[in-house]
Amino acid sequence: MKKLISWNVNGLRACVTKGFTDFFNEIDADIFCVQETKLQQGQIELPLEGYHQYWNYAEKKGYSGTAMFTKEEPLSVTYGIGIQEHDSEGRVITAEFPEFYMVTCYTPNSQNELRRLDYRMEWEDAFLDYLQSLRKNKPVVLCGDLNVAHREIDLKNPKTNRKNAGFTDEERSKMTALLNSGYTDTFRHFYPDTEGVYSWWSYRFRAREKNAGWRIDYFITSAELDDKLVSAAIHTDVMGSDHCPVELVLDV
Repeated sequence: MKKLISWNVNGLRACVTKGFTDFFNEIDADIFCVQETKLQQGQIELPLEGYHQYWNYAEKKGYSGTAMFTKEEPLSVTYGIGIQEHDSEGRVITAEFPEFYMVTCYTPNSQNELRRLDYRMEWEDAFLDYLQSLRKNKPVVLCGDLNVAHREIDLKNPKTNRKNAGFTDEERSKMTALLNSGYTDTFRHFYPDTEGVYSWWSYRFRAREKNAGWRIDYFITSAELDDKLVSAAIHTDVMGSDHCPVELVLDV
């Protein structure tokens, strides 16, 4: 069994002051991935005993960034997707294990007035090509803040958000294309119709208190792993970020 955790920490230095290490130690994951570290190299010392640490930093300071902490040393680790225009923001880490590739991703946000939507569409196509190239060798486990609520039940207020970043028809159709390419949204695999379970809440309007949230953090697995899926969870009670951790247990 492997327990996998993914958490957009919205600034790891801040999150560490709000209980990150307590949750990390308590959950005892085999692989723990974080997004939006907002760090440069050398800006944090994180003593995580028993874990190998891998970091991908954005060139821009205080922005984006990902990390992966794993008990088992990977066979190999790569950073980015091998396309220069997509690899300056520290968004992807891939670790190869004997049974699968573990990919953590912080998908670009389309931003206010959708000013980055065109770039996001290019990213989505390139990223799916990347996943499919990995999958030729072995199954893929993708986790991270994918910055899209796929279905209307994945956010509290679908009608008023139709044209907002994270719930545009364009972004949702790219998630549909990913799943239709032979991938499984593991939370929906176990809870196909569950409503009111989210992974992100705005800091404004007391959104978390009211549970006016979005489910935009995922574990997505290639279909070859469907019979290895044991459980999925969203840890809505864990504070420390505007996102909460998500979990997958795999029988590998």
